[in-house]
Amino acid sequence: MYRNKTQNRRKIMVIFLGVIFITLFLIGRLVYLMIFCSEYYGIKAENLHERERDIKAARGNIYDRNGVVLAENKTVCTISVIHSQIEEPERVIEVLSRELEMSEEQVRKRVEKVSSIERIKTNVAKETGDAIREYELAGVKIDEDYKRYYPYGSLASKVIGFTGGDNQGIIGLEVKYDSYMQGINGKILTLTDARGVEIENAGERRSEPVEGDDLYISLDYNIQMYAAQAARTVLEEKQADSVSILVMNPQNGEILAMVNEPEFDLNDPFTLNYALEAEPDAEEKQNLLNQMWRNQCINDTYEPGSIFKIITASAALEEGVVRLEDTFSCPGYKIVEDRRIRCHKVAGHGAENFVQGLMNSCNPVFIEVGLRLGSDRFCDYFEQFGLLSKTNIDLPGEASTIMHKRENIGQVELATMSFGQSFQITPIQVATTVSSLINGGVRVTPHFGIMTKDSQGNVTNTFSYDTKEGIVSGEVSATMRTLLEKVVSEGGGKNAAIEGFSIGGKTATSQTLPRSEKRYISSFLGFAPAEDPQVLALVIINNPQGVYYGGTIAAPVCKELYENILPYLGIEGTAVTEEDTQA
Repeated sequence: MYRNKTQNRRKIMVIFLGVIFITLFLIGRLVYLMIFCSEYYGIKAENLHERERDIKAARGNIYDRNGVVLAENKTVCTISVIHSQIEEPERVIEVLSRELEMSEEQVRKRVEKVSSIERIKTNVAKETGDAIREYELAGVKIDEDYKRYYPYGSLASKVIGFTGGDNQGIIGLEVKYDSYMQGINGKILTLTDARGVEIENAGERRSEPVEGDDLYISLDYNIQMYAAQAARTVLEEKQADSVSILVMNPQNGEILAMVNEPEFDLNDPFTLNYALEAEPDAEEKQNLLNQMWRNQCINDTYEPGSIFKIITASAALEEGVVRLEDTFSCPGYKIVEDRRIRCHKVAGHGAENFVQGLMNSCNPVFIEVGLRLGSDRFCDYFEQFGLLSKTNIDLPGEASTIMHKRENIGQVELATMSFGQSFQITPIQVATTVSSLINGGVRVTPHFGIMTKDSQGNVTNTFSYDTKEGIVSGEVSATMRTLLEKVVSEGGGKNAAIEGFSIGGKTATSQTLPRSEKRYISSFLGFAPAEDPQVLALVIINNPQGVYYGGTIAAPVCKELYENILPYLGIEGTAVTEEDTQA
């Protein structure tokens, strides 16, 4: 009996202590929540009664070097509905389906969806948004937004690039400089009751958007137009697959024009620029779009052909394995090991010195020069000139050089490489490397970006680019300028000559793989003035029909281009006298 009473007392005591412990825990928890977590839960409670909408920031514009707008913004609207605030659902459905040109079924599905806010349509013309606003429909929200607009359509499309539905860059400069141009979105915060209905007279809180910076680039609208017209003309006349033209300042790497015809409409980038017999499936369509968006100047490689003789000649002169007066013999071919490698002139050039060999673009001469260099030194110069590294141009997707491994280069490979075959590089690499060989020996970084400015016009960033000196000596560079001027004035590049102007350059005709398809690439690289190069142009015509020699069809394109841009750039020629004409 006594034992039972003791046990009961213990049970009561345990229960009592448990109750006290739980009570103290609950009191402590309550104090913790009310005092130490009050701010946190206050914010959460406030958030439950706030509705948030973005105020889109204006993306920065893109301007050419002279202030011409190449990319800007158009005001558009985003139409949304707040389900809990709609008073006349049928009226809302009827108005929105009519004004937005959407099916009633589409609009009804979104209007009747129970959610805090439901987007009906984006990128709506401002005029349409204003018309909907005039109906004063409860629960319908019209927020102004921005859509990217390109005033010149397809101009420099593969350079400028475009943005997606979220106004983020997808290709080109739009993606490369996206972080500078994007801006910071603002927000609108409105108070609602427990049902999600906005409380009248409660006001709203706003955080204003910050506009993105404007991007200023080296591209010149007028030079781009000249180059685009020249490219379209030869594309049509020669029924070529594509034409690329690159114009840059060889002294500092600023790119003045970059054309890749056919271009595409930047305001409609998801529509192919050619017709198809059958509608492709989604995957095929995306592959075709990716191909259409490719910038051949930087994304694609090719065999440079005889333009590469500029590089071989520079290396040989720098190494001292050839002199200008050295003589050679061209019977129309040269046998290397078991291979008979022919010259473009089947009958041969006969006896000629090194200068004449360059002017004639003679393959046997350059095979001999390459063999004198040897594979190791040839590879050393390949590396010294920067050909094994990317140029680091400020555009995405630059391709790398496709080159033999050093240990795999035999006599035949060395022979073909010496005149620009059996390896591949990008057009931008060709232009950049030749620039260093004619500008005194300084490797520049090709680029578009110059600076960014904020909405008040203050400079926020000035871009700088790496250079590397000592690529070749000043003496070799001066010699190459003289030799290449002779190529245009007296040799195979004479179709690029302009009376009164000193122009240097080199022609090229290369064949694509497989050789059996008989597809050719015609090209010409020219620079002016020859004695002090200020502008370099590279013209590449891919798979022209009919006559395909670079000196015949690519050199005249460069001549036409220079006839327009040299006076535009203020580069003056020398007056041609009657005595000069008779001579």
